[in-house]
Parts: sequence; structure tokens; C-alpha cells
Amino acid sequence: MSEYSTAIEPEKVVLVGIINQNQNEREVQEYLDELAFLAETAGGLPMRRFLQKLEVQNPRSFVGPGKLQEIIAFVKENDIQTIIFDDELTPTQIRNIEKAAECKILDRTNLILDIFAQRARTAHAKVQVELAQYQYLLPRLTRMWTHLERQRGGIGLRGPGETEIETDRRIIRDKIAKLKEQLEKIDKQMATQRKNRGQMVRVSLVGYTNVGKSTLMNLLSKSDVFAEDKLFATLDTTVRKVVIGNLPFLLSDTVGFIRKLPHHLVESFKSTLDEVREADILLHVVDISHPNFEDQIKVVEQTLHEIDGTDKPVYLVFNKIDAFTYVQKADDDLTPMSRENYSLEEIRNSWMAKNSEQCLFISAKKKTNLEEFKSRIYQHIKEIHTSRFPFDNFLY
Repeated sequence: MSEYSTAIEPEKVVLVGIINQNQNEREVQEYLDELAFLAETAGGLPMRRFLQKLEVQNPRSFVGPGKLQEIIAFVKENDIQTIIFDDELTPTQIRNIEKAAECKILDRTNLILDIFAQRARTAHAKVQVELAQYQYLLPRLTRMWTHLERQRGGIGLRGPGETEIETDRRIIRDKIAKLKEQLEKIDKQMATQRKNRGQMVRVSLVGYTNVGKSTLMNLLSKSDVFAEDKLFATLDTTVRKVVIGNLPFLLSDTVGFIRKLPHHLVESFKSTLDEVREADILLHVVDISHPNFEDQIKVVEQTLHEIDGTDKPVYLVFNKIDAFTYVQKADDDLTPMSRENYSLEEIRNSWMAKNSEQCLFISAKKKTNLEEFKSRIYQHIKEIHTSRFPFDNFLY
């Protein structure tokens, strides 16, 4: 690298997870794969993973004392700047680990909030992220004020430490109240915009983060929505008018979902997801090339349930069939079949056969099966449009 280069060096991080009765080793490794992707999206460089089997989290340090010392030794030997934990930490755990490791400590929630803060572009998204950040920060405020250790007592060390903390808590509570008011005003403006769209049929893209929703949006609407192979490339809901054949409808692209999505973010982004609640049809985009796509489907369905978005027709759109791979078993292999052993054709005819009318297999990137996709969606939109505008039947 040139001495004049202005490129920012990635921040070296280590990842930590625990195996317990709620998540086995395979699941924890999958979570850490995702955590590593989150860290890379935020500008980090994962150097190593640490796992420990524990029945419950250590209330003081998340992992056991021995494992913590092992992590700290690696951190100091390799000049690691940040330790990232896969689960949400308590204020006490953060304070204790920071004191012992003498480096930055993040949990999964804090990392996701940081990515959202980087990705927010519009005033609406920025207010939503800021609100979630303050709500996350409020119970953890005491660890932020290391100068308040003066309150231990002694000559020259007495002072209004707790008063200062309470003052800062009040400032944050006031800020949260103002952000909620601001969000309410923006929500009213957006509700007015939605009303002004009249009775046009609305279709909304939903799905796990990084499954190709924005790519599909660009393809259908011939627009230029930001799409990137990173998590949470899209935060702001984008709405475009699309015409298939001679039939116009509104297509919206929304923020992607993820496992262990912070509660504060779900609450803050409920208004953004109004497009989902008010849609006539949901296109649930799934990355079929991902080894755990079935788990991702469950996460999205659970999040839709949380935001009251399950009472409408849903199409499962299996995207990235061009990247799908499988391992064909040998004839003499008697081990049970796993998801990795099923071909695309076998998946088409297996557990999804009961719901075949609502399943589509495409590649937005390669434009594979796009005409079939458009035809199926067109027929459904046409039925809704005909019921709303019966005098437009001459168009079809």
C-alpha cells in the first residue's frame, strides 16, 4: 500500500458464541458465519472465532473466566481492536469484559445498529436508527462515563457522579421523546403519500437480508435502487410504479430481516414496514443458494407475524437458482439425505409441492424464468385490479 494511500484499514475483530440447549454447535457456527458477514459489512476483519459450551451465559463475563482469559490473550497478542459477541450483552457484562480486555466490546445488537447507522440515507431512516440507538444506549449508560469513577469516595474524589448520570439519562429520555414525535410527523406524511396513490394494486418485496430483493426491484421497475452483496444494502422503503403487459401496479422494496433482529429496530422500523402491512400481495424472496434458506424463511415469517403482515397472499420467490449447488450421493451411501443432497428439481417437488401454486424459481441476476414469474404475478394483479376497477376490463 502506498504511503499516500487514504484507504481505511479494516478493524481487526474476534467473534464469540456459546453452545447451549437452545443452540447446538452447527447452529452457532451458522450464526457466527452471519456475524462474520455483519462484521465485514461494518468494516471489520474477523480474525478468529471462540466457542464455549455453557448451560447458561456467565452473568459476569458471558463466557467462563478461563475462556475469557484465552480470548484476552489472543486479543493482546494480535492487536485486536474489537471483540464481538453473538448475543446481546448486559451492561454488567460489557463493563466487566471491557475492563479485563481493554478493548472495544460489541454485541450483535450494537453491530446491527452500527450498520443501520451507516446505511441510513433518508431523514426517515436516520430518525428510526437514532431512536433505536438511544433506546439501546439508555440502560447501558453507566459504562459510557468512565470519568464518573470519582464517586468511589476519598479526598478529592467526592462529586455529584450519580447526579451526572441521571442528568444524562434525562437528556436521552428527552431525545427519545423528541425522536418519537419527529417519527410520528414523518409517518403521517408517508401515510398521506400512500393515500394519494389511490387504489392501485400494491406488491411488496420482503425477505431475509441479501437475498436479491433490490436486484429484482431494479429488474422489474427498470430503476436504479442500490443493490450490493452486503447485509442491509437497503434500509429505506422504495416504491416504484411498474407495468407488466398493460397493467400498472406499485412495487415496494423493504429492509431485509435477519435472525436475532434487535427488538428496538423492529419497533422503530414498524412504520417503514407499513408498505408491507398495506400491500395486496407479498413476494417473499428467498436465496435458494444459501445452505440455510429454510431457517431464513422461518425468520421472515416470524417477523411478518410480529408486524401483522401475514393476512395476505404470499408468493415464495426462490431467487439465485444460477448459484444453487448440491452434492449428489453415491449409490452405496446409506446415510440419511440432507438438504445439501437435493437437486433443484427435487426441491421443486418435495416439501413445496403442496404449495406449488405460490412458488416461483428465478434468477434475477441472469433473468432466468422471468417471463413465467411476470405471467403468474400479472394474473394475480389482474384479478385484484378487475375487482376494483370493473370498467377497465376492456384493457385485458
